[in-house]
Order: sequence, then C-alpha cells, then structure tokens
Amino acid sequence: MSFKEKKTTYFEETGKENTDNLLTLTKNYAERENIENIVVASTTGETGAKASKLFKGHNVIVVTHSYGFKDPGKTELQEDHKQEITANGAKIFTGTHVLSSAERAIRKDFGTIQPLELIANVLRLMGEGTKVCVEITLMAADAGLIPTDKDVIAIGGTGRGADTALRIQPTHAATFFNLKIREIIAKPSKF
Repeated sequence: MSFKEKKTTYFEETGKENTDNLLTLTKNYAERENIENIVVASTTGETGAKASKLFKGHNVIVVTHSYGFKDPGKTELQEDHKQEITANGAKIFTGTHVLSSAERAIRKDFGTIQPLELIANVLRLMGEGTKVCVEITLMAADAGLIPTDKDVIAIGGTGRGADTALRIQPTHAATFFNLKIREIIAKPSKF
C-alpha cells in the first residue's frame, strides 16, 4: 500500500485574522506542487487584492458575490481593490452563487429547503470556508476562467478574510459530483 504524508494547517478560530498566514502557506504549497490556477473568494476585494499581489504570475481568479446581494454599497467590491487586483494581472468574476441561486428565494418565501442549499449545508460540516471553496471553483469553471483538467487551489473563508484553502479538481456546476476535494491545505478546527 502506498501513501504520502502532507501537512495540513488547522487554525484555532475562523476569520480574517488568518488571511495573511493562509495566503503565505498557500503560496508555498502552490510553488511546491506547481499549481498555477488560484481561485479566491473576496467580497470587498481586500483578500483578492492581497492574493493577486502574492500570486502575481499565476492565473488568479477573484470571485465576488452577485451585486447588491447583502448590504449594497457596504459589502460590494471596492474600486481601489478592484484596480489593484486587475493591475496585478488577476481576473474578477462576479456572479450568482452556484449553491444557492433562486433556491434561496424559494426557501425564504415558502420555507422549504432545496437540493443546492442542502448540498451547501453538508459542505458546511467541514466549515463555511469549505463550502465557499467548492462554490467559487464551480463558478470559475462555469465562467471558463479555470481549466477543468488541472487541479486548482481554492481560497475561501468564514465571514471576512480567508481561513480555508483546498486543492480541488474542478468541474462545472452541471457535473457537480465530478468535483473532487483532493487535499485540505488549511482550515479552521473550530467553526
């Protein structure tokens, strides 16, 4: 039987305070594993700007949420971060969350959970960042911004900032069950 041992980092808490450490250890992982495609969740663009600078030269995709989703004007991609992200050569994708979309409206209006929200809640058993990483990978693949025949690193978090990084074999939303979480690079142990 063959196996490999690899290190996984577990943060004691969730949240923004893990961002810088997560990005640094993920950069080291990407170089060691020769992974060129990096997908990063970012609401205001702060995490996306940091990642675009650190991963300059890689195919960095910063995925934001759909416009006006939460608090319009307060949680949208900020212009200064947007300019920094694009100046560093990264791409920005803004779109509908693939694991909620119209199903969230059905739950809110009719009180019934639908399959996509069920899948999202199951992924949250590993933490909010795990759900976010899977979701942004599907979104980036659907937009044609990452290849589906090469592993990517997905970076997400709980609330603001980044606290989770996964190595993922991407796929499109229509073939969701072909997506594979290959390795956990880092995640919070408490969530």
